[in-house]
Parts: sequence; C-alpha cells; structure tokens
Amino acid sequence: MVQALTVLHVLVALAIIGLVMIQRGRGADAGAGFGGSSNTFFGARGAATFLSKSTAIAAVVFFSTSLTLAYLSDHRDNKPADIMDTPAAPKTSSDLPPVPQPAKAPSDLPQSADVPSGAPAPAK
Repeated sequence: MVQALTVLHVLVALAIIGLVMIQRGRGADAGAGFGGSSNTFFGARGAATFLSKSTAIAAVVFFSTSLTLAYLSDHRDNKPADIMDTPAAPKTSSDLPPVPQPAKAPSDLPQSADVPSGAPAPAK
C-alpha cells in the first residue's frame, strides 16, 4: 500500500513539474513553442484553462497522497523495542558443559538388599 502510494506520489510530482513547465509565462505564448498560437493548439479558450485545471487536479492528488503517506508512516509499528521489555533467553544445553554419567554396576554380580554397597560380600 505504501509503495503504491509512493509511486503515485512521484508520478504526480513529475506531472506537476511538466505542467508548470509548459504553462505560459509572463509575456510568452505557450502555443508558440508548439508551432502555432495557443488558441488553435489547446482549443478556443486557450491553454490557460486547460493547463490551470490540470495543474489544480494534480496538486490536489499530490497533497492528498502527501497527507496519506504522512499518516501511514506515523501509525506504522516500527518503534524500537525496549531491552527491558524482552525476557532473557534461557540457556540451551549446548551452552553447558557435558555432565558425566555415573558408572553402571555390572549385571553379572549378585546384588543383595542386606549388603551395603561399600561392604564386602559374605563368603559362602
């Protein structure tokens, strides 16, 4: 939306520049640049009303696109985030050193519940 309005805004600005450049200056005749008088080239009423109305319409479109672009850019959510509002990222397991695994007891040794693990097994 903003890109389309920006393209329209630039095109209208270029149209205004072109319309102002071909309008009649003081003491000059706009139709003389095209090889004839302004009455015959632009119609019976001349170039003043045609170019004036075209410039006025282009100016209204230019101002409306300017205001719309200003409104849209003001209401965009592009404000920087505050560092105090974001929680700290938790540490992942790759950040921690590896944890050594306890040695497992061999499965072929007899395990009895009455013998403590540190005491020697009774002879049979």
